[in-house]
Amino acid sequence: MFDLPKSVILEDEALRDGLQIEKTQLSVAEILQFVKGLEAAGMRRIQVGSFVHPKWVPQMANTDAVFQELERTPGVVYTALVLNLKGLERALKCNVSHLSVSISASETHSQKNTHRSLADSMVHIREMISNSVAAGVTTRGGIQSAFGCAYEGAISTDVVCDIARLYDSLGAHEINLADSAGLANPKSIIELVTKVRAAVSPRVTLSLHLHDTRGLGIANMVAGLQAGVTLFDSSLGGLGGCPFIPKAAGNIASEDAVYALQEMGVETGIDWRKLADLAITLEEKLGHSLPGRLAHLPRAA
Repeated sequence: MFDLPKSVILEDEALRDGLQIEKTQLSVAEILQFVKGLEAAGMRRIQVGSFVHPKWVPQMANTDAVFQELERTPGVVYTALVLNLKGLERALKCNVSHLSVSISASETHSQKNTHRSLADSMVHIREMISNSVAAGVTTRGGIQSAFGCAYEGAISTDVVCDIARLYDSLGAHEINLADSAGLANPKSIIELVTKVRAAVSPRVTLSLHLHDTRGLGIANMVAGLQAGVTLFDSSLGGLGGCPFIPKAAGNIASEDAVYALQEMGVETGIDWRKLADLAITLEEKLGHSLPGRLAHLPRAA
């Protein structure tokens, strides 16, 4: 049961998934300071922003400028989200070497999130992934609402596996299963990861995006470890949530995840204490507390 991997990679998404629902808009300089802070803590994969229309997500309006001014550190992956071909064009102009593209396995969530049906989204994403891979960009295909939908409830695993097979056929390097509504539990994590793993090529990396809406985020991470996943999304301080899912909470807090992994003997190369300090700084910038736990506990241990 506890035959866990020796090491894992965390991708911090606070600067994208986190900030997208905040009223406070950080400046380019402030975002770059947090990037450096995450690097200093040992984070080696950071989602810096998203190339989306500023009308819909004004918090991401300066993503182009952030990438243009970003001082890239060797060994650190700086990634971003794109949702359409225009966003992909912008990302390529900024020399982004790793990109996430995604669609929802839920018809209702797809309509609310992108104003497209699931069928239309599957057609649209073909060109996005093909163009991204052809440009030499490491490409992650995300499946939102893979573990359930806040509007529809249960999502067919067959639909999730069909999307995963499509991504595989288009050359995506990674497939990310997202618990967008926080409806997953450890059993469903193991079951779906096992099914998707069997449905796609061994060359494809599987990763998990776990929202902590119902308090099962860390438990679901452990289940993912048991299922063989070694790449997880997290968010500094637990910041985040989906603007199109009512009451959605953020991802598992990066500092909490690092602490849990460390206590289980799983290496991350990250210092949770430095992340905890950085989470407090983020709270001060945003003007409110964050749900992460370790940031609010004594650092003596």
